[in-house]
Amino acid sequence: MLSEPCGSSFLLALPYDIFAIVSWSLSPRDLCNLSLCCRSLCALMATEKVWLTCCEMMGILSHRDLIEWRKGVSSYKALCRFLICVEPLIGIWVHQNPELGNVVYVMPGFISVVGCRIIPQELGPLGIEDGPILWAPVFEVVGNSDGSATVFLHGRENGQDFFYPGSVKPVERSCNVLLLEVETRQQENEDELLHGMSFAHLSDKDLRKVCRLNSGISRSQRVLGQNEVKVPFSRLGFCDRRKLLHVVTTQVRQKVPEWANGPLFPRLRDDEKNFQKDLVLLLERRSLLMHMYRHGGCQIDWKASPELSTDPTQMELSQIRKSLDHPSGFCISHSDDDSHTQCTKRKGLSGYFRDSLKHILGKSSSTNGSDAISKNGSSRSENKHAQLHEFLRSDDTIRLALHAATVKLSSYHAWPNMHESRFALYKLPMRVPTADHDYAGLWGGTFGWPPGRPSNDKPGKALFFLLLSYEESEGKRKLIATKILEGTHYVLHPNGSAMFIVNIDEPSLDPFPFETDADSLPVNVKHAFIGDGIANGYGFRYPGSKPGSLFVFQNGLLAFIWKESRAILTLQRLNLQELLKKGERVPPLPPIANFSYLTKSYSNVFAGFPNNSTCLSSPRTATTIGGGVVGNHLVDGGANNASLVVAGLKTKKTKIGGKGG
Repeated sequence: MLSEPCGSSFLLALPYDIFAIVSWSLSPRDLCNLSLCCRSLCALMATEKVWLTCCEMMGILSHRDLIEWRKGVSSYKALCRFLICVEPLIGIWVHQNPELGNVVYVMPGFISVVGCRIIPQELGPLGIEDGPILWAPVFEVVGNSDGSATVFLHGRENGQDFFYPGSVKPVERSCNVLLLEVETRQQENEDELLHGMSFAHLSDKDLRKVCRLNSGISRSQRVLGQNEVKVPFSRLGFCDRRKLLHVVTTQVRQKVPEWANGPLFPRLRDDEKNFQKDLVLLLERRSLLMHMYRHGGCQIDWKASPELSTDPTQMELSQIRKSLDHPSGFCISHSDDDSHTQCTKRKGLSGYFRDSLKHILGKSSSTNGSDAISKNGSSRSENKHAQLHEFLRSDDTIRLALHAATVKLSSYHAWPNMHESRFALYKLPMRVPTADHDYAGLWGGTFGWPPGRPSNDKPGKALFFLLLSYEESEGKRKLIATKILEGTHYVLHPNGSAMFIVNIDEPSLDPFPFETDADSLPVNVKHAFIGDGIANGYGFRYPGSKPGSLFVFQNGLLAFIWKESRAILTLQRLNLQELLKKGERVPPLPPIANFSYLTKSYSNVFAGFPNNSTCLSSPRTATTIGGGVVGNHLVDGGANNASLVVAGLKTKKTKIGGKGG
């Protein structure tokens, strides 16, 4: 008779290596459930090899990388916990602004995942593969020894780099929106070092930035009833959300010390010697980073302020009432670089008159006006926004938080329709190439032939990133190339535009106009399809199209040619992780704008970083594509100049025909 219930003796009788193979068919949840069956299975499930197998099954890291990451955590089970948390974050995230492209690629670092913004840029003489891609850090999600996660937002203020530590909310498996939020929580015990800041010790000036509450609110009134629902951060009006984010980032920021300016991820394994050096630096950096997170680093003198909370990213709300009804206004200085300060003044009669006038003109600066009409069709309603005191009353402290959520979003040509007033990034669905969808995925390239080779008169070519996806309409398969990044000086077409749409089931009879490639080798065309490429239309928001053909070459390259103008866009498949590991890091923007740039902009807000091998965009001569332009090139259909104010700078933008600019 079996001594163990539920047939567990059969599993226990298996050789250890055989059970490791069996565990490939088990999810982490299954392994945890098995550990609850009996003591023997619990001991078996706690072995390192079982959880190493589970980590390998996730496919995020190679076996060699898992062994290196294990050095920074307590066990493979803890490592598996962290990988499960961050797996949904890995991929491409975008935002509508600036229109040149706002692409953040989240990739594995070292016991972390790193959000890297690809800077709009021109392609240097070395090409895509060998020329360093410019990128800036946005955030890091770092794993603790127990597998829990902590976020470090990156930002730059007054010429100094800062970290902005915070928490990571539970990550939804199918998340498609990444939100920067402030969360409330109860004060933790002094023994727990959760990274926060005490509100009780803020100056009156800082307190006034948080809220104006009714002076009659007491602590007891802030205690939630048993049936009262906690107010989410998303229910606050835009200005309240911006205020809270500004105050929290200002209080929790910590200067980036010299040792933290090292690599955020190791280089490619091709250079094994430097790769091992990077691992040593990364392991040391992570240990010091977590120590700084737990103890506040050198930015807070705990002995000089013994009454201060041991958690430097949380802030007590007990004395928030000091800011009640103060006559001064609220100001946010976004950046010293543009010397731009936005202020919301206490309204008088003249203020209401000005707001009424602006509302008539469609430029209302009402406190929560930015949420007036979003792309999901919601209309202005005063009662849809929660009051700030309702959000703050439930708990004692607030802190920065990263929230990966799943929301219902519509999309057009694989580009999500985004909320204009959310501090958010939106995930692009990446399709894995299959037999039926050969060309799905991320592609990059430039205009001109041969591909990726600058000429003497054009030392740099604007680099384009396109997401290729498939749609089926009326029984026909269409391949759609959605623009997510363009390295021009001023944007030509809206972010998310379809650069071309091709009918995969309809071959093209047009010949390819070039006989040799960049290496003077004969061009071998594998397939050709009929399609339409983007062209001048009815203003910036409504581009038109002109006929063309997509050519597929034996070496894997793609080229779309506009039939009328003979302009050619050449593309190659990209591996962003490899490109970033060979790339060049540049400074980030101020923290909130670095995460989500909400200001409407048509120029390169990231420009101005020196680089010898990769060119940032600059004005250039014309190449037309069916009545439109390539890069910063003038169109053939008129050159009416329209003034464009971008990030406080008045510049000139060329009108591209049609009925608007």
